[in-house]
Amino acid sequence: MKKRPSFPVSLDFSGKRPAAQRAVAASLPAQGVGLDSSAVRLNMVRKLSKQGISDPLVLAAMQSIERHRFVDSALVNQAYEDTSLPIGLGQTISKPSVVARMAELLRQGVSGRLGRVLEIGTGCGYQAALLSLLASEVYSIERLRGLHDRARENLRPLHLANLHLLFGDGMLGYAKGAPYAAIIAAAGGEAVPQAWVDQLAVGGRLVAPVLTGAAAGKQALLVIDKNEQGVRQTVLEGVHFVPLKSGVA
Repeated sequence: MKKRPSFPVSLDFSGKRPAAQRAVAASLPAQGVGLDSSAVRLNMVRKLSKQGISDPLVLAAMQSIERHRFVDSALVNQAYEDTSLPIGLGQTISKPSVVARMAELLRQGVSGRLGRVLEIGTGCGYQAALLSLLASEVYSIERLRGLHDRARENLRPLHLANLHLLFGDGMLGYAKGAPYAAIIAAAGGEAVPQAWVDQLAVGGRLVAPVLTGAAAGKQALLVIDKNEQGVRQTVLEGVHFVPLKSGVA
């Protein structure tokens, strides 16, 4: 497969970890017990590796970001299990294996970090934090005010300068930040909105769940690669995400 450019922004870190990743790592306790222990995250990463996730940057990001800080206190003991969890307002935080899988698909064919990325559906902010370690710049948009505010609170302690949280209708994308090297969605509809495709850079990739039409409510991951001739779509494995909706609430 021809390597995709980390476009429109590409930075050379000369083999060093990105500044955002170093900042997050510095904010984490060197030692700890229970859910604060890096050993807990390392165990999750080992399981992801056994399931086929091999991208070293994705695995490093999954180990750096503390998932239990993005879930309700009553559910923290399940934070590192491979399961989705409710985060309020009818939304969920995706299970780690799905988050890692989509991030790896987003990065496939790219050396180093991605350029500018658009995330549709901030939710609690967990995936946005991970993306900030994988991309030079991230715009994340959320349509539910309650979740937007919660994500802001969750992410504030990490001081991720390359992450921008937006409140608005994700189906419209965010034209002011376009073109994007990659677009990722955390909700699935009947089709990918044309606005997303228009805002994707030539050479960029979009990963989103879509309804397959085979049965009511069935979804699958869709990968869209954009080139000068148009777009190429690839349907992958089945997934289960909350429905994609328009408007704000």
